[in-house]
Amino acid sequence: MTKVVISGTGVFTPEDTITNEELVEAFNAYVAKFNADNKDAIERGEVEALTDSSVPFIEKASGIHRRHVMNKSGILDPNIMAPRLPERPNEEPSILAEMAVKAAKDAMKQAGKTAADIDAVVVACSNLERAYPAIAIEVQDLLGIDGFAFDMNVACSSATFGIQQGYDMVRSGSAKCVLVTDPEICTGHLNFRDRDSHFIFGDVATAIILEAKDTATAEHPFEIIGTRLKTQFSNNIRNNFGFLNRTAPEGVGAKDKLFVQEGRKVFKEVVPMVSAMILEHLAEENIGNNNLKRMWLHQANASMNDLIGKKVMGRPPSEEEQPNILKEYANTSSAGSIIAFNQYSEDLEPGDVGVICSFGAGYSAGSVLVRRV
Repeated sequence: MTKVVISGTGVFTPEDTITNEELVEAFNAYVAKFNADNKDAIERGEVEALTDSSVPFIEKASGIHRRHVMNKSGILDPNIMAPRLPERPNEEPSILAEMAVKAAKDAMKQAGKTAADIDAVVVACSNLERAYPAIAIEVQDLLGIDGFAFDMNVACSSATFGIQQGYDMVRSGSAKCVLVTDPEICTGHLNFRDRDSHFIFGDVATAIILEAKDTATAEHPFEIIGTRLKTQFSNNIRNNFGFLNRTAPEGVGAKDKLFVQEGRKVFKEVVPMVSAMILEHLAEENIGNNNLKRMWLHQANASMNDLIGKKVMGRPPSEEEQPNILKEYANTSSAGSIIAFNQYSEDLEPGDVGVICSFGAGYSAGSVLVRRV
Protein backbone atom coordinates (compact mmCIF):
# COMPACT_ATOMS: atom_id res chain seq x y z
CA MET A 1 0.00 0.00 0.00
CA THR A 2 0.92 3.67 -0.34
CA LYS A 3 3.41 4.98 2.22
CA VAL A 4 1.97 7.89 4.20
CA VAL A 5 3.74 10.81 5.85
CA ILE A 6 2.94 13.63 8.23
CA SER A 7 4.19 16.55 6.17
CA GLY A 8 3.02 19.46 8.29
CA THR A 9 1.61 20.42 11.67
CA GLY A 10 0.24 23.67 13.03
CA VAL A 11 -0.75 25.10 16.41
CA PHE A 12 -3.10 27.96 17.24
CA THR A 13 -2.41 29.28 20.75
CA PRO A 14 -4.89 31.72 22.36
CA GLU A 15 -3.41 35.03 23.51
CA ASP A 16 -4.85 34.97 27.04
CA THR A 17 -3.00 33.02 29.73
CA ILE A 18 -3.86 32.19 33.34
CA THR A 19 -1.10 31.43 35.82
CA ASN A 20 -1.55 29.09 38.75
CA GLU A 21 -1.33 32.11 41.06
CA GLU A 22 -4.21 33.85 39.28
CA LEU A 23 -6.31 30.69 39.25
CA VAL A 24 -5.74 30.02 42.95
CA GLU A 25 -6.61 33.60 43.89
CA ALA A 26 -9.96 33.36 42.06
CA PHE A 27 -10.72 29.89 43.42
CA ASN A 28 -9.94 30.83 47.01
CA ALA A 29 -12.10 33.95 46.71
CA TYR A 30 -14.97 31.68 45.67
CA VAL A 31 -14.25 29.31 48.59
CA ALA A 32 -14.26 32.19 51.10
CA LYS A 33 -17.59 33.47 49.76
CA PHE A 34 -19.16 30.00 49.72
CA ASN A 35 -18.08 29.22 53.28
CA ALA A 36 -19.29 32.61 54.51
CA ASP A 37 -22.66 32.30 52.76
CA ASN A 38 -23.15 28.78 54.17
CA LYS A 39 -21.64 29.39 57.62
CA ASP A 40 -24.66 28.25 59.64
CA ALA A 41 -25.31 25.15 57.52
CA ILE A 42 -21.62 24.22 57.74
CA GLU A 43 -21.69 24.54 61.54
CA ARG A 44 -24.79 22.32 61.67
CA GLY A 45 -23.02 19.71 59.54
CA GLU A 46 -25.52 20.06 56.69
CA VAL A 47 -23.00 21.46 54.19
CA GLU A 48 -19.33 20.57 53.84
CA ALA A 49 -16.96 23.51 53.98
CA LEU A 50 -14.78 24.00 50.90
CA THR A 51 -10.97 23.90 51.10
CA ASP A 52 -8.56 26.40 49.55
CA SER A 53 -6.38 25.46 46.62
CA SER A 54 -2.68 26.35 46.38
CA VAL A 55 0.06 26.70 43.79
CA PRO A 56 2.25 23.96 45.34
CA PHE A 57 -0.73 21.58 45.35
CA ILE A 58 -1.41 22.20 41.64
CA GLU A 59 2.19 21.85 40.56
CA LYS A 60 2.77 18.68 42.58
CA ALA A 61 -0.48 17.09 41.37
CA SER A 62 -0.06 17.92 37.69
CA GLY A 63 3.18 19.64 36.70
CA ILE A 64 1.10 22.49 35.24
CA HIS A 65 2.26 26.11 35.71
CA ARG A 66 -0.13 28.03 33.45
CA ARG A 67 -2.58 27.59 30.60
CA HIS A 68 -3.79 29.45 27.49
CA VAL A 69 -7.52 30.18 27.39
CA MET A 70 -10.07 31.59 24.96
CA ASN A 71 -11.60 33.74 27.71
CA LYS A 72 -9.83 34.79 30.90
CA SER A 73 -12.17 37.26 32.59
CA GLY A 74 -15.07 34.83 33.11
CA ILE A 75 -12.86 32.08 34.52
CA LEU A 76 -11.25 34.41 37.06
CA ASP A 77 -14.51 36.05 38.18
CA PRO A 78 -15.51 34.28 41.45
CA ASN A 79 -19.15 34.91 40.57
CA ILE A 80 -18.88 33.23 37.15
CA MET A 81 -15.90 30.84 37.07
CA ALA A 82 -16.47 29.77 33.47
CA PRO A 83 -15.35 31.15 30.10
CA ARG A 84 -17.72 33.62 28.48
CA LEU A 85 -17.89 33.03 24.73
CA PRO A 86 -21.01 34.71 23.27
CA GLU A 87 -22.98 32.88 20.60
CA ARG A 88 -22.24 33.97 17.07
CA PRO A 89 -24.80 34.40 14.31
CA ASN A 90 -24.92 31.58 11.79
CA GLU A 91 -23.43 33.89 9.18
CA GLU A 92 -20.16 34.12 11.15
CA PRO A 93 -17.58 31.34 11.51
CA SER A 94 -18.03 29.27 14.63
CA ILE A 95 -15.31 29.63 17.24
CA LEU A 96 -14.12 26.01 16.86
CA ALA A 97 -13.91 26.35 13.08
CA GLU A 98 -12.06 29.64 13.41
CA MET A 99 -9.46 28.06 15.72
CA ALA A 100 -9.10 25.03 13.47
CA VAL A 101 -8.57 27.17 10.36
CA LYS A 102 -5.76 29.13 12.03
CA ALA A 103 -3.93 25.94 12.99
CA ALA A 104 -4.64 24.41 9.57
CA LYS A 105 -3.09 27.33 7.69
CA ASP A 106 0.16 26.86 9.62
CA ALA A 107 0.16 23.13 8.90
CA MET A 108 -0.55 23.71 5.22
CA LYS A 109 2.28 26.24 4.99
CA GLN A 110 4.73 23.81 6.59
CA ALA A 111 3.63 21.04 4.24
CA GLY A 112 3.67 23.30 1.20
CA LYS A 113 0.01 22.57 0.43
CA THR A 114 -2.87 24.67 -0.84
CA ALA A 115 -6.58 24.01 -0.54
CA ALA A 116 -6.50 22.44 -3.99
CA ASP A 117 -4.12 19.75 -2.73
CA ILE A 118 -6.40 18.57 0.11
CA ASP A 119 -9.51 16.49 -0.44
CA ALA A 120 -10.57 15.40 3.05
CA VAL A 121 -10.95 17.23 6.37
CA VAL A 122 -11.42 15.61 9.78
CA VAL A 123 -12.20 17.62 12.91
CA ALA A 124 -11.28 15.38 15.85
CA CYS A 125 -11.76 16.79 19.34
CA SER A 126 -13.28 16.15 22.77
CA ASN A 127 -16.20 18.56 22.59
CA LEU A 128 -17.99 19.70 19.46
CA GLU A 129 -19.68 23.08 19.43
CA ARG A 130 -22.84 21.75 17.83
CA ALA A 131 -24.40 18.56 16.59
CA TYR A 132 -24.71 19.60 12.94
CA PRO A 133 -23.69 20.71 10.41
CA ALA A 134 -20.27 19.21 11.09
CA ILE A 135 -17.57 21.64 12.17
CA ALA A 136 -15.28 19.86 9.68
CA ILE A 137 -17.54 20.84 6.78
CA GLU A 138 -17.42 24.45 7.96
CA VAL A 139 -13.60 24.27 8.12
CA GLN A 140 -13.59 22.75 4.63
CA ASP A 141 -15.71 25.65 3.38
CA LEU A 142 -13.65 28.36 5.08
CA LEU A 143 -10.45 26.97 3.57
CA GLY A 144 -11.98 26.43 0.11
CA ILE A 145 -11.30 22.69 0.06
CA ASP A 146 -13.20 20.38 -2.27
CA GLY A 147 -14.02 16.79 -1.34
CA PHE A 148 -15.52 15.66 1.98
CA ALA A 149 -15.30 16.29 5.72
CA PHE A 150 -16.58 14.85 8.97
CA ASP A 151 -16.33 15.24 12.76
CA MET A 152 -15.23 12.59 15.23
CA ASN A 153 -14.82 12.40 19.00
CA VAL A 154 -12.66 9.95 20.92
CA ALA A 155 -11.98 12.35 23.81
CA CYS A 156 -8.26 12.80 24.53
CA SER A 157 -7.33 10.30 21.80
CA SER A 158 -9.22 12.13 19.06
CA ALA A 159 -6.05 13.33 17.29
CA THR A 160 -4.38 9.92 17.05
CA PHE A 161 -7.65 8.28 16.01
CA GLY A 162 -8.01 11.07 13.41
CA ILE A 163 -4.48 10.36 12.16
CA GLN A 164 -5.46 6.70 11.82
CA GLN A 165 -8.46 7.71 9.70
CA GLY A 166 -6.33 9.91 7.45
CA TYR A 167 -3.60 7.27 7.24
CA ASP A 168 -6.10 4.63 6.12
CA MET A 169 -7.73 6.97 3.60
CA VAL A 170 -4.45 7.85 1.90
CA ARG A 171 -3.21 4.23 1.93
CA SER A 172 -6.43 2.98 0.38
CA GLY A 173 -6.64 5.77 -2.18
CA SER A 174 -9.95 7.26 -1.01
CA ALA A 175 -8.08 10.55 -0.38
CA LYS A 176 -4.74 11.83 -1.56
CA CYS A 177 -4.18 14.40 1.18
CA VAL A 178 -5.99 14.73 4.51
CA LEU A 179 -6.21 17.58 6.99
CA VAL A 180 -6.88 16.58 10.61
CA THR A 181 -7.66 19.41 13.03
CA ASP A 182 -8.12 19.31 16.80
CA PRO A 183 -9.75 22.49 18.17
CA GLU A 184 -10.03 22.11 21.93
CA ILE A 185 -11.83 24.59 24.21
CA CYS A 186 -11.33 22.38 27.25
CA THR A 187 -12.13 25.19 29.68
CA GLY A 188 -15.72 25.04 28.44
CA HIS A 189 -16.36 21.70 30.17
CA LEU A 190 -14.12 22.22 33.22
CA ASN A 191 -15.66 22.78 36.66
CA PHE A 192 -13.57 25.65 38.00
CA ARG A 193 -15.25 25.21 41.40
CA ASP A 194 -13.80 21.72 41.88
CA ARG A 195 -10.53 21.88 43.84
CA ASP A 196 -9.34 18.52 42.50
CA SER A 197 -9.57 19.52 38.83
CA HIS A 198 -9.98 23.30 38.48
CA PHE A 199 -6.42 23.66 37.18
CA ILE A 200 -6.28 20.83 34.64
CA PHE A 201 -7.27 22.22 31.25
CA GLY A 202 -6.30 24.88 28.74
CA ASP A 203 -7.44 25.79 25.22
CA VAL A 204 -5.63 25.36 21.89
CA ALA A 205 -6.06 24.03 18.35
CA THR A 206 -3.71 21.82 16.35
CA ALA A 207 -3.65 20.54 12.77
CA ILE A 208 -1.90 17.73 10.90
CA ILE A 209 -1.40 17.17 7.16
CA LEU A 210 -1.19 13.56 5.96
CA GLU A 211 -0.33 12.61 2.38
CA ALA A 212 1.38 10.02 0.24
CA LYS A 213 5.14 9.96 0.68
CA ASP A 214 5.74 10.40 -3.05
CA THR A 215 3.73 13.66 -3.17
CA ALA A 216 5.36 15.27 -0.12
CA THR A 217 7.44 18.37 -0.77
CA ALA A 218 8.18 19.29 2.86
CA GLU A 219 11.89 19.20 3.71
CA HIS A 220 11.69 16.49 6.37
CA PRO A 221 8.33 14.75 6.64
CA PHE A 222 7.71 11.89 9.05
CA GLU A 223 6.72 8.55 7.56
CA ILE A 224 4.03 6.72 9.50
CA ILE A 225 5.39 3.26 10.28
CA GLY A 226 2.10 2.05 11.73
CA THR A 227 -0.77 2.90 14.03
CA ARG A 228 -2.38 1.09 16.92
CA LEU A 229 -5.66 1.97 18.65
CA LYS A 230 -7.27 0.64 21.81
CA THR A 231 -10.47 1.31 23.74
CA GLN A 232 -11.68 -0.06 27.06
CA PHE A 233 -14.88 1.13 28.71
CA SER A 234 -14.52 3.05 31.98
CA ASN A 235 -16.60 5.54 33.96
CA ASN A 236 -13.53 7.00 35.63
CA ILE A 237 -13.41 9.94 33.21
CA ARG A 238 -16.87 11.11 32.23
CA ASN A 239 -19.02 14.00 31.05
CA ASN A 240 -22.78 13.37 30.94
CA PHE A 241 -23.81 16.53 29.11
CA GLY A 242 -25.57 15.87 25.81
CA PHE A 243 -28.60 16.56 23.66
CA LEU A 244 -30.88 14.60 26.01
CA ASN A 245 -29.99 16.88 28.93
CA ARG A 246 -33.11 18.98 28.34
CA THR A 247 -35.32 15.89 28.55
CA ALA A 248 -34.28 15.36 32.18
CA PRO A 249 -34.44 18.84 33.75
CA GLU A 250 -33.60 17.41 37.18
CA GLY A 251 -30.05 16.90 35.93
CA VAL A 252 -29.48 20.31 34.35
CA GLY A 253 -26.49 21.99 35.94
CA ALA A 254 -25.40 18.92 37.93
CA LYS A 255 -21.66 18.36 38.44
CA ASP A 256 -21.60 15.38 36.09
CA LYS A 257 -22.61 17.64 33.19
CA LEU A 258 -19.03 18.89 33.29
CA PHE A 259 -15.72 17.02 33.39
CA VAL A 260 -15.46 14.55 36.29
CA GLN A 261 -12.82 11.94 36.98
CA GLU A 262 -11.49 9.49 39.54
CA GLY A 263 -7.88 10.60 39.17
CA ARG A 264 -6.18 7.90 41.23
CA LYS A 265 -8.07 5.13 39.46
CA VAL A 266 -7.24 6.64 36.07
CA PHE A 267 -3.55 6.76 36.95
CA LYS A 268 -3.52 3.17 38.22
CA GLU A 269 -5.37 1.73 35.22
CA VAL A 270 -4.18 3.84 32.27
CA VAL A 271 -0.41 3.78 32.87
CA PRO A 272 -0.02 -0.01 32.45
CA MET A 273 -2.53 -0.09 29.57
CA VAL A 274 -0.68 2.58 27.58
CA SER A 275 2.81 1.29 28.41
CA ALA A 276 1.88 -2.20 27.24
CA MET A 277 0.26 -0.85 24.05
CA ILE A 278 3.40 1.07 23.05
CA LEU A 279 5.70 -1.86 23.80
CA GLU A 280 3.45 -4.25 21.85
CA HIS A 281 3.36 -1.81 18.95
CA LEU A 282 7.15 -1.52 18.92
CA ALA A 283 7.51 -5.31 18.99
CA GLU A 284 4.98 -5.64 16.18
CA GLU A 285 7.13 -3.36 14.01
CA ASN A 286 10.41 -5.04 15.12
CA ILE A 287 11.65 -1.84 16.77
CA GLY A 288 13.56 -2.11 20.05
CA ASN A 289 12.68 0.38 22.78
CA ASN A 290 16.37 1.41 22.73
CA ASN A 291 15.78 2.64 19.17
CA LEU A 292 12.96 4.98 20.23
CA LYS A 293 14.36 8.52 20.03
CA ARG A 294 11.32 10.53 21.08
CA MET A 295 7.99 10.04 22.86
CA TRP A 296 5.36 12.70 22.22
CA LEU A 297 2.87 11.68 24.89
CA HIS A 298 -0.56 13.00 25.76
CA GLN A 299 -0.03 15.95 28.09
CA ALA A 300 -2.32 15.27 31.05
CA ASN A 301 -0.11 14.70 34.07
CA ALA A 302 3.67 14.89 34.44
CA SER A 303 3.91 11.94 36.86
CA MET A 304 1.81 9.75 34.58
CA ASN A 305 4.00 10.55 31.59
CA ASP A 306 7.19 9.95 33.56
CA LEU A 307 6.01 6.50 34.63
CA ILE A 308 4.87 5.53 31.12
CA GLY A 309 8.19 6.70 29.73
CA LYS A 310 10.10 4.68 32.33
CA LYS A 311 8.09 1.52 31.60
CA VAL A 312 8.57 1.88 27.84
CA MET A 313 12.24 2.89 27.88
CA GLY A 314 13.21 0.58 30.74
CA ARG A 315 14.73 3.62 32.48
CA PRO A 316 13.74 7.22 33.26
CA PRO A 317 13.62 9.10 29.93
CA SER A 318 15.43 12.39 29.52
CA GLU A 319 13.53 15.64 28.91
CA GLU A 320 14.81 15.49 25.34
CA GLU A 321 13.44 11.98 24.83
CA GLN A 322 10.07 12.83 26.40
CA PRO A 323 9.30 16.54 26.00
CA ASN A 324 6.78 18.13 28.36
CA ILE A 325 4.60 21.08 27.34
CA LEU A 326 2.31 20.84 30.39
CA LYS A 327 3.96 23.77 32.16
CA GLU A 328 2.93 26.13 29.39
CA TYR A 329 -0.29 24.65 27.98
CA ALA A 330 -1.77 22.42 30.73
CA ASN A 331 -3.93 19.52 29.52
CA THR A 332 -5.36 20.34 26.10
CA SER A 333 -6.99 16.96 25.56
CA SER A 334 -6.36 15.54 22.08
CA ALA A 335 -4.10 18.43 21.07
CA GLY A 336 -1.38 17.86 23.68
CA SER A 337 0.71 15.21 21.93
CA ILE A 338 0.49 17.16 18.66
CA ILE A 339 1.76 20.36 20.32
CA ALA A 340 4.69 18.35 21.68
CA PHE A 341 5.37 16.88 18.22
CA ASN A 342 5.10 20.29 16.58
CA GLN A 343 7.56 21.89 19.00
CA TYR A 344 10.00 19.02 19.50
CA SER A 345 10.59 17.14 16.25
CA GLU A 346 12.76 19.31 14.03
CA ASP A 347 15.97 18.20 15.75
CA LEU A 348 15.54 14.51 14.87
CA GLU A 349 17.79 13.04 12.19
CA PRO A 350 16.61 11.06 9.14
CA GLY A 351 15.86 7.51 10.23
CA ASP A 352 15.09 8.46 13.85
CA VAL A 353 11.94 6.82 15.24
CA GLY A 354 9.40 8.33 17.61
CA VAL A 355 5.89 7.66 18.89
CA ILE A 356 2.92 10.02 19.10
CA CYS A 357 0.71 8.61 21.84
CA SER A 358 -2.63 9.66 23.31
CA PHE A 359 -4.76 8.31 26.14
CA GLY A 360 -7.82 9.42 28.04
CA ALA A 361 -11.55 9.06 28.50
CA GLY A 362 -13.12 5.93 27.18
CA TYR A 363 -10.63 4.64 28.05
CA SER A 364 -9.11 5.34 24.65
CA ALA A 365 -5.48 5.18 23.56
CA GLY A 366 -3.69 5.65 20.26
CA SER A 367 -0.10 5.00 19.18
CA VAL A 368 1.39 6.38 15.96
CA LEU A 369 4.95 5.26 15.19
CA VAL A 370 6.82 7.64 12.87
CA ARG A 371 10.25 7.78 11.23
CA ARG A 372 11.92 10.98 10.09
CA VAL A 373 12.47 10.87 6.32
